[in-house]
Amino acid sequence: MRHSGMAMIVAAWQARRRTGDHRMPTAVIYLAAALAEIGGCFTVWMWWRLGRSGWWLAPGMVSLASFALLLSLIETPAAGRAFAAYGGVYIVASLAWMALVEKVMPDRGDLFGALLCLIGAGIVIFWPR
Repeated sequence: MRHSGMAMIVAAWQARRRTGDHRMPTAVIYLAAALAEIGGCFTVWMWWRLGRSGWWLAPGMVSLASFALLLSLIETPAAGRAFAAYGGVYIVASLAWMALVEKVMPDRGDLFGALLCLIGAGIVIFWPR
């Protein structure tokens, strides 16, 4: 899953580069960051909660470092604003992870909460400044 995600990021970045825009699209960065963060955190979950080998922590640390690097690519003068807007994306991505990887379907409360978070993230991102 991670390799295809990175391939998607690189392809999107290369397409924008050809047009003279050297920035990755914010949505792609947020999606990649969410996958990196959730994947990294899940390796700790597997080690701590599921009794998997401590060797799972090594790729988890790389994944979490990638997450931090990706968020630093967001074009904004304030790190806190990038992190706040990312929160809504993270919540939706976490519920998708739960459904796709853990095979636990989100309930109506999960979905309604995620919608509210996306609305909040949209306000943070698109509010006129």
